Amino acid sequence: MFFGLTVEKLFLIGVVGALLVGPERLPELSRRLAQGVQAAKAALARTTARMRDEMGPEFDEVDWQKLDPRQYDPRRIVREALLEPVSSFQPLPPPLPAAEAATDGAAAPSDAALSEPSPASQGAPPAPSAV
Repeated sequence: MFFGLTVEKLFLIGVVGALLVGPERLPELSRRLAQGVQAAKAALARTTARMRDEMGPEFDEVDWQKLDPRQYDPRRIVREALLEPVSSFQPLPPPLPAAEAATDGAAAPSDAALSEPSPASQGAPPAPSAV
């Protein structure tokens, strides 16, 4: 059932509740419970009628099964993805060579620029800029 409650457990809860409430108050309590259920049914009917009025004829055409959040069970989604045939997956693009990957397609620096040490690496202060 729901929340791990079985029919036997619900019956036991009802019997204990009836014993705690007592035979004097049990008819009034059951009458209130019935009125509450009837009020909930009436509210649901009013809500459905209002939705039907606001949505128009599309209300009857909506596939409510597709909107059921219980269909999005993560365990089922992962299981289906793992059991899906490998041929349906798209292959990854081939990896870029190291020089292209480092520069992202921009021109690679020349060998001369790589071999000359920069002033900052020699310990010299940077040249002042004219502002």
